[in-house]
Amino acid sequence: MTRMVSWIFFIWISASWPVSLRALDNGVALTPPMGWLSWAAFGCQTDCSRYPLSCINEALYMDMADRLVEDGYLEAGYNLVNIDDCWSEMKRDSNDQLVADRTRFPSGIKQLARYVRTQVDSNMHDRNLKLGIYGDFGTETCARYPGSLYFLKLDAQTFASWDVDMLKLDGCNVDVSLMPAEICLERLVALVEISVVTGYSEMSRYLNETGRRIIYSCSWPAYEVSLRIKPDYLSVAQSCNMWRNYNDISLSWHSILKIIDFYDKNEDDLAAASGPGRWNDPDMVKTFSQHLFYCEHTCATLIIGYPGLSIDQARAQMAVWCIWSAPLLMSNDLRFISPYYREILLNKKAIAVDQDPLGIMGRLIYKSGYVSVYKKPITPVSKTNQHSYAFVFLNRHPTDRAVVTVEKLELIGLQNPFGYQVEDVFDNFSYGHLMPSAGFQCDVRPTSAVMLTAIIAQN
Repeated sequence: MTRMVSWIFFIWISASWPVSLRALDNGVALTPPMGWLSWAAFGCQTDCSRYPLSCINEALYMDMADRLVEDGYLEAGYNLVNIDDCWSEMKRDSNDQLVADRTRFPSGIKQLARYVRTQVDSNMHDRNLKLGIYGDFGTETCARYPGSLYFLKLDAQTFASWDVDMLKLDGCNVDVSLMPAEICLERLVALVEISVVTGYSEMSRYLNETGRRIIYSCSWPAYEVSLRIKPDYLSVAQSCNMWRNYNDISLSWHSILKIIDFYDKNEDDLAAASGPGRWNDPDMVKTFSQHLFYCEHTCATLIIGYPGLSIDQARAQMAVWCIWSAPLLMSNDLRFISPYYREILLNKKAIAVDQDPLGIMGRLIYKSGYVSVYKKPITPVSKTNQHSYAFVFLNRHPTDRAVVTVEKLELIGLQNPFGYQVEDVFDNFSYGHLMPSAGFQCDVRPTSAVMLTAIIAQN
């Protein structure tokens, strides 16, 4: 039996949210992108003979497109099917163009985009899914396929000609061969930073020049962080629709906590840059399936729940990602996913918080021991410009439950004199109509989260 720990709010909690700033003006990603991405679940598996269900080929992405439509994900908002690394031939063609692997993608990327977008469903409607693709700013991708350095404009034109809707541009293998042979480390870091910043911005311009609206996902801040360079997120937001800013997520609760720690520590800078058309990307939403699948490098063969996230931990990740207004990019095998995890991913109220049109990144407003509280302004907004809010109560303790008591709503900044309708997002429980002087209590299981919405009452 787990021990219970109580936390009571006695203090006034407030938080400020930044005003809008100039962002990449390409008219896309006005809410956080949602969809499916192959990397965490399938890595760079190219042996289709040994691993026919886990191989990076066109059949995999067609299967996932079908699952998005038929299993309710598209209806919930997940409309992107994203190809990751290892899709191309190992060399460019005679015209220096990237070419999809002829064996694993015999129909080509353009035809795959057509299948994803216009394959008619059972009701004779076009599906309107979107196809994303992977590139790398360096000489080679992270898996040693051709990179885009020296070919940025050509690759942008190629992707647009294939009717691609999103580009994830990674940052492995940045070319420093033209730098002086004898150079101090500090100078090397500075030159790499200049090269990366300039290159990512150039790709943004080239994508826009194609005339096709392509969501642009950048990895440049993550590589700056790895070099202990503080990213200028306001500049990043002027070139990118979304950006990675920390290490790849791994299949563990510990990895999720490390990402949360990074966001808590840097939330002022991150929140200032985030908004419609420009999103912080804490990496993929991971759940597990009842299927053995391939994962390269350090991942072991997985079955549902081992190793990986429990259902409570998956709920916590979904809650925190939604409170951050983060992109919701699943990386799992949708053909075999457990219904318990599917229910979390398809939770309409959580997704509504993530996709709220205000696009404000939620912030940490209180932390004591293992309990953290996050708050996000959402719609509807009152005639007097008072917001509704979403809250996440996160319990990081590995074994103890936390009983969180809020003695008065006004202590967490809820002051509307007409009160709020307070509801639990995941358990579909209503606390009823509460006035600012009223309080409530919630029980948070170990390594889990409770997510609430407080919808403002109108006069």
